[in-house]
Amino acid sequence: MTATAATALPVPPASPRPARSLLAFAGPAVIASVAYMDPGNFATNIEAGSRYGYQLLWVVLLSSLVAMLFQAMSAKLGIVTGHSLAELCRAQFSRPVVIGMWLGAEIAAIATDLAEFMGGALGISLLFHLALGWGLLITGMLTVLILSLDRHGLRPLEIAIGALVAVIGLSYLAELLIAPPDWPAALFHSVVPQLHGHDALMLAVGIVGATIMPHSIYLHSGLTGQRAPAVNDAQRRRLLRWSNREVVLALGLAALVNMAMVAMSARAFSRTAPGLADIAAAYRTLAPALGAGAAGLFLVSLLASGISSSVVGTMAGQHIMQGFVGFRVPLLARRLITMVPAVLVCLVTDPMRAMLGSQVVLSILLPLPLIALVVLSARPSVMGRFAACRKLTWTASAATAAIVLLNAALIWQALA
Repeated sequence: MTATAATALPVPPASPRPARSLLAFAGPAVIASVAYMDPGNFATNIEAGSRYGYQLLWVVLLSSLVAMLFQAMSAKLGIVTGHSLAELCRAQFSRPVVIGMWLGAEIAAIATDLAEFMGGALGISLLFHLALGWGLLITGMLTVLILSLDRHGLRPLEIAIGALVAVIGLSYLAELLIAPPDWPAALFHSVVPQLHGHDALMLAVGIVGATIMPHSIYLHSGLTGQRAPAVNDAQRRRLLRWSNREVVLALGLAALVNMAMVAMSARAFSRTAPGLADIAAAYRTLAPALGAGAAGLFLVSLLASGISSSVVGTMAGQHIMQGFVGFRVPLLARRLITMVPAVLVCLVTDPMRAMLGSQVVLSILLPLPLIALVVLSARPSVMGRFAACRKLTWTASAATAAIVLLNAALIWQALA
């Protein structure tokens, strides 16, 4: 059990003011949404906008809607059962399967932290003109500092992460005000699918792979299972209503931020630097294209993204290990197991190569939690009367199959 588990909140009573009840429960989806605005998203969205303008906005929107489905299912699993996805996997599946899933989940957590630490380090390095090693050290220290807030309960940690999410959102709102996109073209390509050529398909696959993350699926169920334990079905239904609303709001914001990234890149780079995918190069190109203010906001948002996603990735590593091993592991040990390998890899390899490699690893491992989530959500022995209906199960299964095929294509491209 983590420190936050010991400070679970009571289920808020039914209120004639639903906004107040939602705020009382809000937190898990906000934390999970950080995974959808991490440095990996920066890299794929910058390339999408610089190479194809607004044409892949529909991919960002569609993948965000699919992400809402899986995050809502993960949250529901935690609310109904009071357990995380990792804990339920350990209880429901055979030992060899559990060991394989645990190893895969740990690798996914480390790969996630690798990209997040690298994004935060790049932001610090570029913003303050420091060596990358110093950026990694500062990112690690800030991550540990923010994680230590959970000693004082759920709210301080959630507020800190929510503030970083707000910084990312406000930064990109300001970017759109500084350099307004072609709104008719952006709206058109948000709803009209277009893929011009093999490269566009592969980049679309990369956007999907960078959007839906294994660690976020595991973490969300752990957060909702610990947040406000329900004692009866009426309370579970109430929590589910608030959870679904929070998922839509938090991941809707994440979707808008990602679409704003693509739009900004299309506006700034599609003509001056087509095909740009390097974050550092994007910053250096942004200043002459849109001005120092836009470049500074880009770095601030990258820094907020790297730090917040490093915190969330490390939190996910804690929940994953605790859920799969089934016995208490010292908090510091759990955090170091996730953080130290990521930092070491970042120190000995090229930053962008490390980030891109981590996305391929995550793509390979993503089907494991998705399949487990669909299977467990449909089992009456696990979910009781809250088991997923046949229509939802088929929809989630079809989405999982599509993601598996798309990720297979991404891996094929990476190995080709």
